[in-house]
Amino acid sequence: MAIHFTDQNVKEAIASGKPVVIDFWATWCGPCVRMAPIIDELAEQYADKVLIGKYNIEEENDLSTEYRIMSIPTILFFKNGEHVRDLRLAGSQPKATLEANIEKLLAL
Repeated sequence: MAIHFTDQNVKEAIASGKPVVIDFWATWCGPCVRMAPIIDELAEQYADKVLIGKYNIEEENDLSTEYRIMSIPTILFFKNGEHVRDLRLAGSQPKATLEANIEKLLAL
């Protein structure tokens, strides 16, 4: 199951230095809802290597404002406490694309 990121816990997760994948979403977003099971699968698949979670922009807004999230779903990748700018996905993505980007994150 994916982590439920909030403004209170997301900064701590990023600062941990572990690889982190954040799915910015909302309940009214059809593509976001369709991607939710994929995000949950990936969270289980990579549980020992990557922190994968969802950040609901309806409930939280600090991180979405900081990273200028203009459309959802948007997926950001972090490693060693830093945003990996080359790994940013916007729009609905197939599982294979997400896996490929997670593998790139782990290889950094």
